[in-house]
Amino acid sequence: MVSEPNNWGRFGPDDQRGTLNLLSGEVVLNALAAATTGQVISLSMPIRGATSSPAPTTIPHLRGRPLPQHFMSVDGGDYAAGVRPIGAGLRVADDALLVSPHGTTTHMDALCHMWSGESLYNGHPASRVRSYGATRCGIETVGGVVARGILFDVPRHLGLTHLPADFRISADLLKEITDDLRPGDVAVIRTGWPLTWARSPDEYWSGQPGLAADAGRWLAEHDLALVASDNAAIGGLNPRQLADETLADDLHLILLWRHGIHLAEMLWLEDLADAAPDHPFVFVAAPLRIEGGTGSPINPLAIL
Repeated sequence: MVSEPNNWGRFGPDDQRGTLNLLSGEVVLNALAAATTGQVISLSMPIRGATSSPAPTTIPHLRGRPLPQHFMSVDGGDYAAGVRPIGAGLRVADDALLVSPHGTTTHMDALCHMWSGESLYNGHPASRVRSYGATRCGIETVGGVVARGILFDVPRHLGLTHLPADFRISADLLKEITDDLRPGDVAVIRTGWPLTWARSPDEYWSGQPGLAADAGRWLAEHDLALVASDNAAIGGLNPRQLADETLADDLHLILLWRHGIHLAEMLWLEDLADAAPDHPFVFVAAPLRIEGGTGSPINPLAIL
């Protein structure tokens, strides 16, 4: 059981959705009012899969993670080789996509993704996470997220293209950008770190900037529905692609485990940054309904 302030039991002993419970009809309708121009911006990196080309390696990813694989069960070459059409002149291409989202694609973490001790968020037994999936707090419990989004463009605030690898974003720095946060909001944190991939994958793998522990606690105090970032772990990473924080200060444990705040990682925020919204926007995201999944690819949208 956790000892510091947390949301365990707040939404009932059986709760598996955490602060997504705050997205009532009234909160969602108020969030929709944040759109003023109707411009829609995708916040996702592309999923590039292949079995005979380096396509997947051209997208930022953590070293050593299984990259997306994209297969065709039947394609144009098969018909050219003599495969019988399924009907008179009718042909079809079928594909299969294998994706391990954590560390490789724009994705959302489920509340069963990380924990400490023998309990998931809200005291659910960690033994319920099995080889075939988690029977508590899986990604299928999310449904969809429609909320008011707030962009924290930290590099722009500091006059930088992207943050240095060892930079940790403090609560005070977030407050300098804005403290206009309401329960049920989504905080979108831009570090600019994905831009380093085009220069050098080795630079991308040299570490990553991210939130400091006090920033995570400050965001949790505001009852956010979700925290999203363009980095791979919300918090920072060292060159071994690990967090340096203790268990008490680990960002996943602060947000996911203690407070039931879902996380979205590896977003592409450059187009949103170019639009430079100085006001809230509508944030929309929906994970796949993977029963027992610890996460899912998503294509988040910002509606300005």
